[in-house]
Order: sequence, then structure tokens, then C-alpha cells
Amino acid sequence: MRNILRQRLLGVFAALALCCGALVLPFVHAQEARPKPPATRADNVKEILHGVELTDPYRWLEDQNSPETRAWIDAQNKYTQSLIGHLPGRDTIEKRLNELLKVDTIGTPVERGGRYFFSKRLANQDLSILYMRKGPAGADEVLVDPHPMSADHSTSVGMVDISEDGTTLAYTVRQGGKDEVSVRFLDVDSRKDLADTLPAARYFGISLKPDKSGFYYTRMDKEGPRVRYHAMGTDVAKDAEIFGKGYGPEKIIYGNLSEDGSYLVIVVLYGSAADHTEVYLKNVKADGPLVAVVKDIEARFVPAMAGDKLLLWTNWKAPKGRVLSVALSNPRQEDWKELIPEGDAAIDGVDAAAGQILVSYTRNVASQVKMFAADGKPLGEMALPSIGSIGGISGRWNSKELYYSFTSFVIPNTIYRLEVGSGKPTVWAKSNVPIASEQFEVKQVWCTSKDGTKVPIFVLYKKGLKLDGTNPALLTGYGGFAVSLTPSFSSRAVLWAERGGVYAVANMRGGAEFGEEWHKAGMKEKKQNVFDDFYAAAEFLVQNKYTSRAKLAISGGSNGGLLVGAAMTQRPELFGAVVCSYPLLDMVRYHKFLVARFWVPEYGSSEDAEQFKYIRAYSPYQNVKPGTRFPATLFITGDGDTRVDPLHARKMAALVQAANGGDRPILLQYDTKAGHSGGRPISKIIEDTTDELSFLFWQLGVSK
Repeated sequence: MRNILRQRLLGVFAALALCCGALVLPFVHAQEARPKPPATRADNVKEILHGVELTDPYRWLEDQNSPETRAWIDAQNKYTQSLIGHLPGRDTIEKRLNELLKVDTIGTPVERGGRYFFSKRLANQDLSILYMRKGPAGADEVLVDPHPMSADHSTSVGMVDISEDGTTLAYTVRQGGKDEVSVRFLDVDSRKDLADTLPAARYFGISLKPDKSGFYYTRMDKEGPRVRYHAMGTDVAKDAEIFGKGYGPEKIIYGNLSEDGSYLVIVVLYGSAADHTEVYLKNVKADGPLVAVVKDIEARFVPAMAGDKLLLWTNWKAPKGRVLSVALSNPRQEDWKELIPEGDAAIDGVDAAAGQILVSYTRNVASQVKMFAADGKPLGEMALPSIGSIGGISGRWNSKELYYSFTSFVIPNTIYRLEVGSGKPTVWAKSNVPIASEQFEVKQVWCTSKDGTKVPIFVLYKKGLKLDGTNPALLTGYGGFAVSLTPSFSSRAVLWAERGGVYAVANMRGGAEFGEEWHKAGMKEKKQNVFDDFYAAAEFLVQNKYTSRAKLAISGGSNGGLLVGAAMTQRPELFGAVVCSYPLLDMVRYHKFLVARFWVPEYGSSEDAEQFKYIRAYSPYQNVKPGTRFPATLFITGDGDTRVDPLHARKMAALVQAANGGDRPILLQYDTKAGHSGGRPISKIIEDTTDELSFLFWQLGVSK
């Protein structure tokens, strides 16, 4: 399987962490005069669902394009900026963010035909540019620069595949933060785009044939995902459908070619982080039939190619994961071999590069990579500089080198090159962020959740900080979709700690930090466990004098937005401030919009009477109680989010503003271009982060 397209479907929009500064800022008091939020019309739509009457006062805000909704968004943005746009200390915040974020950044390279392809953004640039080097130490050559594509730098580009000889590059063009992209093909030598293009849509993979005569791709159509083949120089509208008929839009399908182009592997996921996957194999070189490798097993399988073998990472009969070996010439289940058995740490990924099998483990919420020979013989462990996260492993099976990235809380992203046989990795590139890593302390602590489960928390703060309960703290987490939050660098976390704050990451159930059992303990009817774990982490920080309730802020995005949305409705007294980004909040109706059908295996659906009971019990929108003294809250979303519908944040902002019985502000920051998939220029990221931090400083009463 091609490492460049190793799928991270429903990739983690990581929970957003925020930071605070050593500034003297006004604290919010009840008597402080503040304009009220814009008035919002309430419809109070009523419906009966499974015998229960539900009232939805702001359903009209689900219509994103109606003139009334657009006027309401404009009014909310003006209200938000009137409160946070001119707070003192913004210049200081912005200055430090510029120092931390405006640095050279580079992605993990991919080698094809002796050429090395990667993305890179210079410190004085807004967007990442696609580059090539001839040889690992060659000069950087610009291939695709997105800056001229849009005046406001809201258009970005990304690599999706490269031909075997390195002469053709497939790349995406993304408008704003939308998941939908168009696909173009570049003649690397002439630097000119080919005539063949794919129109804007949701794609799950592009695989060029070695001879560049065509490519396979998966596109999400109205009926569902379909794998197609396109012959270069022909009409895309006439592309032949290879696979997908009968699968609906709730499924995810992707396909990839082996390195030599002989085999096509197709994977069907029954939703994101699904417990049911199918794997199919086709010998395209011999034009053989499509053979089912995995079909009727209720478990997760992720394939990777290793020479003449198909590797299968799976949690089948192994909650912490194991690796099976399947002969491409004989993929029958009875002939599968267990290559790497289940161990005491969770396996979260398998790569095949430089003739070795690299198995990524999560051990005590930190990365560990073990290397094995093709026959499963242990070859040792990859040396890592500290506790942190490894990713972006890139290499070819028949090559002698591989590349990977490493990061931790106070270690910016660093890319290493490892040549097989040398035994020692060398730094290929790193981000020179101006921080003094030695001034911080990072440790892992454990709290006890409501049902007695031990839950780990990473905490970061400046060495020598007095833990007396007066420090501002930011707690974040995710807790879903088998996503593990291992340590990674965050400019927000660093800035927060630099200015006397405590930054904390809770590793709740729902993730994969300890394998599939940990994941299942936080999904569907057990979702409340995730929230209880989060509250236990918050209470631990308060009880152990890291902070106080008034000084404790929480932040989360996407599924993490659901987390903090539940927290502010279930335990509003526990937090001083909330930042809720690109969130899921109306869980009774979430499955009706955009691609949310992918998430039904994780959450369940209110269309099912039994699932409706537990969904309604925690759904933030259905549990806003009038008169509640809510913590100060900033909701963040935008038109460009085509993954989690921005209607969630619109409706919730209106409802909490109307129900708020306290004096803290409830604000909505709504971008007309930004979305779930990034794509924002660095200048816009700095501007938006400055807004978020100014809001938190204001509300936490930071006075240092």
C-alpha cells in the first residue's frame, strides 16, 4: 500500500488548545455594562420522536443560505468583534504567535524515481508550496505555488500521488476549508498541468499506474462512494466504475495500487472507525477478478503492501491489535499467518518500507515503533528523542531509506532520515521555533473517573511554577473514533505555559490509547463515560491546586466540540470559559446532515428508539436549561465546514444566548470561508487565534 496515501479517514481535527499571556486584563464582573447579544427569532418547532415531544426553537437556522440566516450571522460576528476585537494585550499576543508560527515548516518527503517530493512553507509565506529535490540533499525546486490562486490566500494545495518515475504529480486544490477538492496533474519536468482534471468533489484516494496511462480513484457520489478508472486523455464523465455498486453514502471506500502497479487493494469501511471492514484484491496486471480477502468478519482491518505479501493490521480476536500476513497469490483466510501477535501495548499502525515492517504502538499514550523483518523476526526498536509522537513514515519496500517525523509538547516537528544498516537516524529537516524547551516540565498524571477507571492526563507548565490553585489552566481532549492524543507540539500550549499557565490533555475513553476496548468503552451507549472522564480530569486539576474552577478553561473541536458542549451543559459550574470549535451539538438530528452518516457506528442514531434514549440524555442542544449560569463561551465555525455542519454552532449559540442566566458572554465567531479541513493561511490562523486568546484572557481574569 502506498505510504503517501495511507488513509486517516475522518482524520482527527485535533482538539484546539488555547493559551494565555502575562498581561493585566480586566476581569468580567456582573455589574460591567455589556451590550446584549443580537435578538434571535424563536420558532419553537415541535415534533414527536419515539413518543417524546421535542421542541426546536432555532431550526430555521439550519438553512445556511437563507437571507435571514445570513443577516443573523453578520449580526453575531459584529457582536463578537465588538467585545473581543479591541481588548488590551492583543498586540502582545499577536507578536508572540507570529514568532511561534511564522517559521519555516516542511513535510515528510516521498521519493519517486530518485526525486523527493514534499510541501514546505517559508516563514514569510502564508501557505505551503509543493517542492521537489533531485536527490535527498538537492536544491529545492518549486512545483506548485498556491499563493497566486487566490487574493486572500484561501486556496491551498496538497500532494496525493506521484508516478513511479517521478515525472507526474497528482495534487489537490482546496477552496477554503472544504473537504471537497479538485484534482490536477502536473508534468514535473515542464511544470505544466496536464489536460486531465477531476472536478471538485469528495475523494478517497488517487493511484497513478506506473506507466502513467491512467489512474484509479474513489469519488463520493450521491448514491455512495465509487471506485473508478480514468484513462489519461479521455472524458472523465465516461470513466468506468470498478467497484462500489450497492454501497450507500454511509460507507467509505478507498483503493490503492501496489508499488509495481500489479495489484489494486480496495477497502470498504462501514463508517468511520468502523468495527466492520471489507478488503478486496485485484491482480490488475493479469486483469484478474476482484477477490474478497475480508468480507464477513466483524472487526477492523487496515492493509499495507510488503513485496509479495499483503499485511493486515486488525483487532480481530486482538483488542490491542495484531498483524497478519496474506500471500497475494493465495489470499484465502485459511492460509493467513499471524506475523506479529497482540502485545501489551496497542498497535495503531503498520507501514512497510526499506524491506522492513514498521509497527507503530501506543504505550502509555506515547509512540513506540518496532521494526520487523518480512518474516516477522524482531529487528529492534526505533530510537526516539523523548516521549512523543511519531508519524508520516515514508519509504518504499525496495529502497534502503525511510523518513519519519517526530514531535512532542515542547519539541517542534522534526523529520528524520534512516538508512537501513546505518542504525542511526539523521535530521533531514526541522522547524526552528524560537522556544527554550528546557524551561518546561511535562509529566503524566492519573485521575479516577466516576466508575473507578484510571484516566491519564498530560500536564505542561513552566518549571518552578507554584501550584497554589491560582494558575490559569486549559484542559482539552477528544475521546472518540479510536483517536489517540499522543504528545505533539502546539504553539498555544507553549505560549500558555510561557505565561504561567497549565496546559492539560486528558486521554479519555473513546480513543485508542489502550486499544479497542478503550475505544468501545466511550462509544454509543457508553458515550457518557467520555464526559465523566473529562470531569474527573478537571476536578483533579482543581483538587491538586493546578488551577481553580474560575481559572479553568476547556477547549475542543469536532468530536472534541461535542465533548466541551456536553461539559458546559452538564457541569457548567466546573469551568470558567469554553471554546467550542466546529462542533457536533444537536445529536438528535446530526445524522441528517453532510457526511454524518459515517459516524452512526460511533454515536448511534436517534432513528433507533433505544439509541435515541441515550443520545437525547447527553445531546448538548437538547439539554440547555433556561436560567443556567453558563461559563463564558466562544463557538467557532464557518461556511467552509463541509464535514460537521455549521448549523450545530449556529443553533447552539442562539439557544445558549437565550437561556443564559449568568453574566458571562456567549459568542459566535463565524468565518464565511474557513472549514474543518484547514486550508487557512498562516496570517488568518494568527488572527483567529489572537481572537480566541484575547477572549480567554479577558474571561479568566489573567493578572500577572
